[in-house]
Amino acid sequence: MNTHDPSYKLLFSHPQMVRDLLLGFIDEAWVADLDLDTLEQVSGSYVSDDLRDREDDILWRVRFRDRWLYLYLLLEFQSTVDPYMAVRLLTYLGLLYQDLIKQQATTETGRLPPVLPIVLYNGKSSWTAATELLDLIEPAPGRLRDYAPRLKYLLLDEGTIDESAPWALRNLVAALFRLEKSQGPGPLHDAVSALIDWLAASEQASVRRAFTVWIKKISGT
Repeated sequence: MNTHDPSYKLLFSHPQMVRDLLLGFIDEAWVADLDLDTLEQVSGSYVSDDLRDREDDILWRVRFRDRWLYLYLLLEFQSTVDPYMAVRLLTYLGLLYQDLIKQQATTETGRLPPVLPIVLYNGKSSWTAATELLDLIEPAPGRLRDYAPRLKYLLLDEGTIDESAPWALRNLVAALFRLEKSQGPGPLHDAVSALIDWLAASEQASVRRAFTVWIKKISGT
């Protein structure tokens, strides 16, 4: 797991970060129909029926169009490749849905809300694990394959993202990626200075403090 998980979690406990993640890194038409002003962090603690605790990393919900159709975002922060990440996420989603059923937190039609699982990876080597659960299961004969569980997660591999593109220049998540990729004190100083200027407004104080904690964590200061 990422050794800087606590500081990462602090960053992504701010709606500005989740908003920029959705707008900048999810190339889907439905993102335009989200009411991003309704972004709300949700408790990520679940207890399964066998009483084993699971503390999820970050969990949010947001209103979709004019209905209370919830979209939950599960963020898994990884610095090493987990070949069975899809299996882990299947377990987490199962616990989430069990909790929603117990809370009677279904949609107006009685269905469960959709979930977008996101793996945010910042390791040095490229991500090589399967992003779809079915790819981890040995091919089965006949219709037996139809009964295999299915799950796919969205992978954001920092090493493959061009965070210098024009659209990313005012995106907090892209700024985070730029900081992580900065080599040497010069580029790191420039990236930090630009971020400080950007977050100078008083209403940005909380997320500014979160970036400060994260920068101190990775720099060892």
